[in-house]
Amino acid sequence: MRIIIAFFVGSLFGTGLLLSGMTDTRKVQGWLDPFGAWDPTLAFVMGGAILPMAIAWRFTRGRRPVLGTAFPTPPTQELGRDLVLGSVLFGIGWGLAGLCPGPAIASLGFGGQRGFAFVAAMLTGMALTPALAARLDRAASAL
Repeated sequence: MRIIIAFFVGSLFGTGLLLSGMTDTRKVQGWLDPFGAWDPTLAFVMGGAILPMAIAWRFTRGRRPVLGTAFPTPPTQELGRDLVLGSVLFGIGWGLAGLCPGPAIASLGFGGQRGFAFVAAMLTGMALTPALAARLDRAASAL
């Protein structure tokens, strides 16, 4: 049952990305170009996602999920090296490709070679991240 619900929710999310235009790299890059062909529609999509999620976080306190053991804990508010580096790398990739992980996976069905190249690069980065993080930790402790 859990896999069926996950498939439905993932399909709904992908459909939302497709209908909102977030799988169109030009729309995302237009959002990131405030001094050129700026396209503010991404702000509405983000607001449409952030507002319901904020409400959902408020309603999950003290409750258990129907198909799980516990809801994930809210992220910490601490600003550290991993958050800053991850945000910078995410932003660079988002700006260069016009895709982030969700829309990239949603666009695999029609994104052509560019979509597959992005997902391959993303998965490679995810695989290399633990080794890079360990190396940075060793370098920081040597200082």
